[in-house]
Amino acid sequence: MIYLELFWAFAKIGVMTFGGGYAMLPIIQREIVEKKKWVTEAEVMDYYAIGQCTPGVIAVNTATFTGRHIAGDLGGICATAGVVFPSIVIITVIAALIRGFAHIQAVQDALAGIRVCVCILVFNAVLKMWKKAVIDKVTLALYLVILIASVFFDASPILMVVVAAATGLIVKGRAAS
Repeated sequence: MIYLELFWAFAKIGVMTFGGGYAMLPIIQREIVEKKKWVTEAEVMDYYAIGQCTPGVIAVNTATFTGRHIAGDLGGICATAGVVFPSIVIITVIAALIRGFAHIQAVQDALAGIRVCVCILVFNAVLKMWKKAVIDKVTLALYLVILIASVFFDASPILMVVVAAATGLIVKGRAAS
């Protein structure tokens, strides 16, 4: 049954990911693009991009869009429930125990190591996305402009998305003419 498959696939993604939505991208790609072949890499990147622009958690939004694409509204609900279920369980357990263990040096050291690992997972996700997104001189120029705006001018993410969308429409519109 596809609904159970969606729940289970996204539950595996949810349980295996530390560090939030950015760290989930390579796991989402591996599970639903490479293994399940439910969506293409371009589609998951689109869902991820839209998930960043909409209110809520990126990974949850991406799961919702993907599940809905695969199996309609109920598919979206099942995928969303799957991706959040492990977090709810883990956070509940951690919240119950953290006060007693947060001061222990070994726990602090383990969390420091996990943070480093998450940085690498995010970097790998960015690299994969970059290879698929920056495909010509126009997208490279757009990438550089948005990177500079983000790093040096603290530009609004909403403004950057709107500018990128408008640029894509203008450039693709000219190419189609």
